Amino acid sequence: MDLEQRLEDLLAKDIGIASPDWLVIARQVPTPWGKRVDLLALDRDGRLIVIELKRNKTEREVVAQVLDYGSWARSLRADDLARMFNEYHKQVHPGQPVPSLNDAFKSTFGVREIPEDLNEEHQLVIVGASFDPATERIVEYLAEEHGVAINAVFFRVFRDGDREYLTRAWLHEPSALEPIGPGITAGGVPSGRIPVPNPKTAWNGEYYVSFGHAQDRRWEDALRYGFISAGGGAWYTNTLEMLEAGDRVWVNIPGGVGYVGVGEVTGPRVRVDQYLVPDATGALVPFLQADKKATDICVEPEKWEYMVPVRWIKTVPIEQAVKETGFFGNQNSVARPRDAKWTFTVERLKQRFGIPN
Repeated sequence: MDLEQRLEDLLAKDIGIASPDWLVIARQVPTPWGKRVDLLALDRDGRLIVIELKRNKTEREVVAQVLDYGSWARSLRADDLARMFNEYHKQVHPGQPVPSLNDAFKSTFGVREIPEDLNEEHQLVIVGASFDPATERIVEYLAEEHGVAINAVFFRVFRDGDREYLTRAWLHEPSALEPIGPGITAGGVPSGRIPVPNPKTAWNGEYYVSFGHAQDRRWEDALRYGFISAGGGAWYTNTLEMLEAGDRVWVNIPGGVGYVGVGEVTGPRVRVDQYLVPDATGALVPFLQADKKATDICVEPEKWEYMVPVRWIKTVPIEQAVKETGFFGNQNSVARPRDAKWTFTVERLKQRFGIPN
């Protein structure tokens, strides 16, 4: 089988063979200088993935080409990506209704909101059946010494009678990735993620929290009883385990609302049916039985809501949420961002909330 000639079709049909965290949004995308990018995808954090297949190119040619595509991809805006997805869906599913990129993103990743800022970062991925040692050295040098988010993935096919088996291996092992996002495995590695060197800043010690304010989770309850929470599956709830007593969290309500509070964690996460809060007399009662605004709280197996107790330092009602151009935001329930935008966000929030340090 001529694997490298078939890989683009295989990836377009099921990008999950490369990463379950990707959504293909375009194929054979023309650039202003006449070249075509093989595949474009988004990950669940809104990063753009530029995928280039080796095929009949030399190894060094494909490295140069994917870097060139990266210089173009960084300028793409959310409306560009939405237009590309619209055109791609029409090609792949002619005659069928075209969903919006927002709806496709939420359906693919099982999230309530699409990230506020798409393509704030991008990743370059080279795909092939083999690479020579020189190419591996170049990719490693760019990633390790210069912080370029570039990686290579190898696919091989094995036959057993009339059956074919496809195997995959990344040039950079996922264990090199710092665990700052959801889906953390026992080894501390986010499942399905590729390593992304991030040379921008050291982590500033401040935690980001995304609080999905909806009917099943209300900011008014979080203020009244002192907690942050997440539910709907392990992707959302695993990152709550990152928090320990004494950690400081800055809480953002996604979907364009803004930051509504900062507080100090006072204990570990607790499943909602075991989380106790004071009633009107001061007696402790299970949160599910307490006076609250939230309805339809998730108590399904493997989708439990989990709570983390917080002592609020400063909060504002949703109507006074703080939002500015350039603020950090993503869909992780909890994150330790290593991003200059996060440093800027925290410094501005300290000023807006009147937090001295």
